[in-house]
Amino acid sequence: MSLILIVEDNEKNLKLVRDVLQVKGYTTLEAVTAEDGIRLAQEHNPGLILMDIHLPGMNGIEALGVLRADPATASIPVIAVTASVMQQDRKLITDAGFDAYVGKPINLKEFLDAVRGALEGSK
Repeated sequence: MSLILIVEDNEKNLKLVRDVLQVKGYTTLEAVTAEDGIRLAQEHNPGLILMDIHLPGMNGIEALGVLRADPATASIPVIAVTASVMQQDRKLITDAGFDAYVGKPINLKEFLDAVRGALEGSK
């Protein structure tokens, strides 16, 4: 089963995502800042990263740029998980190179479908 890195600074959202993934049998790692997320991605090479966009310090789009620039993490699929659902936000997120996008509040079926799709696509 794949290791999934969750980068999320909101405790309630982090707990929800972690609990849902663990119930489905996934192993999770958590970070509350982009900088910690990048470090954990480099150390553990997860099968998937779930990245909040609005993080303290470096935001999720900047973090994605760092991950994509590093050969060790460039091929890890990254899903944006964010409350930014305006059309221009979606375009910005898609243009940044995220593999998928999940809006908050999280629709569990959509969320799990996106996770499954990203993990299957990376094999």
